[in-house]
Amino acid sequence: MPVERTEPRGAEELLRYYEVYETIGSGGFAKVKLGRHILTGEKVAIKIIDKKDIGDDLPRVKVEIEAMKNLSHQHVCRLYHVIETAAKIYMVLEYCPGGELFDYIIAKDRLSEEETRVFFRQIVSALAYVHSQGYAHRDLKPENLLIDESHNLKLIDFGLCAKPKGGLGYELMTCCGSPAYAAPELIQGKAYIGSEADVWSLGVLLFALLCGYLPFDDDNCMVLYRKITRGKYDNPRWLSPGSILLLNQMMQVEPKRRLTVKQLLDHPWVMKDYSSPVEWHSKQPLGHIDEDCITEMAVNMKRSRESTTQLVKEWRYDQTTATYLLLLSKKRRGKPVRLRREPPACDVTSCSPLHWGQQVRLKSSAPTMLCSLSYSQMCRLPSPSVEKRRGHSPATERERVTPQRQRRDREQERTGEDKGNMAAPEKDVEIFALPPPRTPATNKKSARPNKNVLNTPSQNTNGIKTTPKGKKNSLIKCLTVRRWLVPRSRSLDMAGTGDSAQKRKAGKVFGSLERGLDKIVTMLTPSKRRALRDGPRKIKTQYNVTLTSQTNPDRVLNQILSILSEKHIDYTQKGYTLKCRTQGDFGKVTMAFELEVCLLQRPEVVGVRRQRLKGDAWVYKRLVEDILSTSSI
Repeated sequence: MPVERTEPRGAEELLRYYEVYETIGSGGFAKVKLGRHILTGEKVAIKIIDKKDIGDDLPRVKVEIEAMKNLSHQHVCRLYHVIETAAKIYMVLEYCPGGELFDYIIAKDRLSEEETRVFFRQIVSALAYVHSQGYAHRDLKPENLLIDESHNLKLIDFGLCAKPKGGLGYELMTCCGSPAYAAPELIQGKAYIGSEADVWSLGVLLFALLCGYLPFDDDNCMVLYRKITRGKYDNPRWLSPGSILLLNQMMQVEPKRRLTVKQLLDHPWVMKDYSSPVEWHSKQPLGHIDEDCITEMAVNMKRSRESTTQLVKEWRYDQTTATYLLLLSKKRRGKPVRLRREPPACDVTSCSPLHWGQQVRLKSSAPTMLCSLSYSQMCRLPSPSVEKRRGHSPATERERVTPQRQRRDREQERTGEDKGNMAAPEKDVEIFALPPPRTPATNKKSARPNKNVLNTPSQNTNGIKTTPKGKKNSLIKCLTVRRWLVPRSRSLDMAGTGDSAQKRKAGKVFGSLERGLDKIVTMLTPSKRRALRDGPRKIKTQYNVTLTSQTNPDRVLNQILSILSEKHIDYTQKGYTLKCRTQGDFGKVTMAFELEVCLLQRPEVVGVRRQRLKGDAWVYKRLVEDILSTSSI
């Protein structure tokens, strides 16, 4: 049975299903924000691509999306949801809190052979699977490998991948990728085999893991290309004979003399301390449908398991696909396969666009987050037409100031309009409504002003703050939290069992709403915001944090600021966080990164958190190391 879908498009759809937080990365034509899928509560990475910025590169983005839809592997970053508008493309991806493998290498200086082997086996597994599906990645490098919460690698960025129509053995001509990792035949402009070029890049990556720097590197591109075409590099003294042999076998200038990915699966160096070859088959094929996830979705969607299964099998990479894949991820990590109760569908036009995704910045000891009032949190209360059926209007709401008036209006509701609604409820309409508040006799807090609305832009002649006519309902919707609401049908059933029971349950719900809104008001007060910005964040020790010998964070901050000024590096300061950037000859931003002075778990230790946002990874490495060493921290 086909399903009619009337979902809002673009940013409205994104904010309906996801809470959007801070930017965690950016590139030439895209930025990545941290997000949370509302229905499952799972964190995601949201890649936002501006079509105007990418111009002729739009086909490349389409190739990336198509490839990620077809790839499903334990070491390939998962695509959950794609939303496209006339101006932007939103890709909702698996979130990997460990960041880039590149930053991990910087933090460790270089990895031991044992740790390198663990990572290398995972990369070989992912690459063998990608090749088995007919794709060549063509951009293998540490920046395109992320570390998940279990310290496993995930391959990302398939924007340069190729799927030759004649098979993986078909020759390609496009010169692409990162110069330092490019195979000799590629930079020479020759026809090449994608899988062979990937093996060369994998050899360069292995060298970077073991040594902490690149085998071929130079600021001058022509010099760099000459080094690559010769294939000559120096092996540091700490490399084992087995590592040297493997690197030599992978970085052969002649493509046909290189090892193949199939030979890497059971290579002696790869097999050391392991009893079996690399397992490259997917442990999570898309064809398998998990019954537990289907059952939970069917209950939530109020559909049969069969129709829910059919919806999932369409693999549209919409809300249904995202919900299923995120539930499956929760199950694999041992978390309960549970969904939050989905709110009733709401017409997009019933909420003012000014309130979509309205955000409140909250500072805490955790990383800075944006507490988003998303689209899904707006559609919780009845529409204005429902309010009128229940005997309310914006005008009467403004008049209800005193407890006596509240009590009188509730008596009229119980004896008038609601009886009609009980007798003949509308068909096919699921209405959610708040029960009436308690009377002053049972709840002393009800004498306080109504806090359903935070914004009170106008004031009447009696000194009573009100909202402009027609705005109140939309404001209430924007500030209502899902868990505080009960179905209207339930409140009507309670009325039949006795007024006292209804008052008790209704008062409890309304009290929760009032207390919750009190907390929001408290968090929004300027004094609170100022207090939360008084000092640096306290964080756990991370691999992208450089420890200092200082105990005073202000001194460390001032030292870094002076060095940035000396090196003519532009920056913007927000508290203890510095967003830095360098520019080329024509004003184009060539490098963007973030430095944050923070406190570690031991209060006497000050650290500097670093994060690359844009630009060449190894140039960033040298620049940041220079800044931190010069500042003598």
